[in-house]
Amino acid sequence: MKKTRRSWKTALAALFAAALFMAGCGGKGGAAEGGAPAPSASSPASSAEALTEVKVVLDWTPNTNHTGLYVARDKGFWEKRGLKVEIVLPPETGASQMVASGAAEFGVSYQEELTLGRENGVPLVSLAAIIQHNTSGFASAKEKNITRPADFEGKTYAGWGSPVEEAVIGTLMKMDGADVSKVKMINTGTGGDFFTSIKRDIDFAWIYYGWTGVEAELRNVDLNIVWLTDYDPRLDYYTPLLATSEKMIAEKPDIVRAFVEGAAEGYRFAIEHPEEAAELLLQAVPELDADLVRASQKWLSPRYQADAPRWGEQKREVWEGYAEWLIEHGIMKKELDYDAMFTNEFLPPQ
Repeated sequence: MKKTRRSWKTALAALFAAALFMAGCGGKGGAAEGGAPAPSASSPASSAEALTEVKVVLDWTPNTNHTGLYVARDKGFWEKRGLKVEIVLPPETGASQMVASGAAEFGVSYQEELTLGRENGVPLVSLAAIIQHNTSGFASAKEKNITRPADFEGKTYAGWGSPVEEAVIGTLMKMDGADVSKVKMINTGTGGDFFTSIKRDIDFAWIYYGWTGVEAELRNVDLNIVWLTDYDPRLDYYTPLLATSEKMIAEKPDIVRAFVEGAAEGYRFAIEHPEEAAELLLQAVPELDADLVRASQKWLSPRYQADAPRWGEQKREVWEGYAEWLIEHGIMKKELDYDAMFTNEFLPPQ
């Protein structure tokens, strides 16, 4: 599915403001908000009253990227670790702003946002890769005959206002001997629908195949996909991922561990039982298209972990490689402490 197509500058401004807020607040100690003690990740809660309440905010409306979270909540994988987790929808400023400001303890983010946020001093940390490899690409209706980046010339692209978009498109086109200045780029905001757009004035858009691509299959809409990973291995980054703040890790590591372990159990269940996991998501969010959820879950479940030794595992070279790509193309100005941007510490052994 598509990322939240809000203004990238607005999102970064909100993240920067949240970073300043956090810096001014200082630490409050290791107890969870409201005075509840931090639970032990290895000991189940003895009663509902003992549960520590936390929030995880999504990056978009519920979909199969989030199945493991709903499974963890509804099968009690967090509860047995002492947590009561509320899954909430994001505001216009996005999940990362809520996590950075302390309004939510955890959030669904993506490597592009977290990397640019870190450059601006936002101390968010990736806890787990929800999907091991980048499953996104530039999609177009087959009759448009857009089969390679050079075919973007003279076409109209629908985006969400990120500086990364033009850089990615421009890089792929340059590699293919084409000129990005010949692409008309339109920011469609938050309300654009891919299938409506490609029937009218839009030629191509950036999609996640696991949702929009699968939906195209169900609609019998033939697509051409220009995959990012076919053109630069550094674009095989983590999207989406689970994130928290440095403050949470420093002050409440037991809660972080309990959350990640419960999420990991939820995603392992979705990997091993895709049909049942899809039904759990549909029970939690009945307004979703049932056929799409079931087909998307079947497609996505083996891709959550893919070739990683365990679900959620992250590699330093992926974080470093994508940041180097951003620097190379003038989107980011400085190198970062890549080891501080992610951690595998809280993942349970496979």
